[in-house]
Amino acid sequence: MDAALEARFAAALLDPSLPPPEGLVTGQGGDPARRFAIYRNNVVASLVAALEARFPVTAALLGRDAFRATARALLGARPPRSPLLFTWGDELPGFLAGFSPVAALPYLPDLAALEAARSRAFHAVDAEPIGADALAALAPAALPGLRLLLHPSVELVVSRFAIVSLWSAHQEPDPAAVEAALRALDLARAEDALVWRSGEDVVVRALPRGAAGFFAALGAGEPLGAAARAALLSTAEFDLPAALALLLGAGLVVRLEQGEIPR
Repeated sequence: MDAALEARFAAALLDPSLPPPEGLVTGQGGDPARRFAIYRNNVVASLVAALEARFPVTAALLGRDAFRATARALLGARPPRSPLLFTWGDELPGFLAGFSPVAALPYLPDLAALEAARSRAFHAVDAEPIGADALAALAPAALPGLRLLLHPSVELVVSRFAIVSLWSAHQEPDPAAVEAALRALDLARAEDALVWRSGEDVVVRALPRGAAGFFAALGAGEPLGAAARAALLSTAEFDLPAALALLLGAGLVVRLEQGEIPR
């Protein structure tokens, strides 16, 4: 298939308003337009189903029909760019933020970002975490300049909504329990989510105040002292020992690097 035909084929495959590309033939002498329409329908249905499987809580909040319509709109605006199907939908949170039909659900983009982070964490590469003894063995004077490299699965989702509680409510196996949890939920309570993979399980945890800035700074390569200062500037409630206990206890650090110690 030449490049021009390939481009026309791909465009028509995702846009039912376009005719099948010229030059198609079938091996059995059937109608190529009809065969192409069947193939197009199967491709679109498969991509919509894959998105629904990756974002089950987002789909539940929107409702099946509305989510599928949203998925088709995303497909038309931002089609998949990778052959890896588990990456399809990384654009959904940003798309929802500007998608007027869901404007009445302002928390939805952040909830979708949490679900996308969970999927990426599941597929992230493996890395062996260090033990708490590696940090304890260092001289106290070395700690401020220490860089903690986080596990590849670690992601942070900052939100002004209670996205962790919203996601957790939908993990209840009993529909009545889900409804009860949702009724008790204060969506306006801000929650920052930390996501990582532990073994084969993906963990989602709501962070205490200030911890999001600390984890964001570490993820950006800031040394421990600078990350702690940034968190304390955001709130005096930041608990550094608790944050370090989470980092090491959950196996979120895979390497220590000593940079220049601030003077």
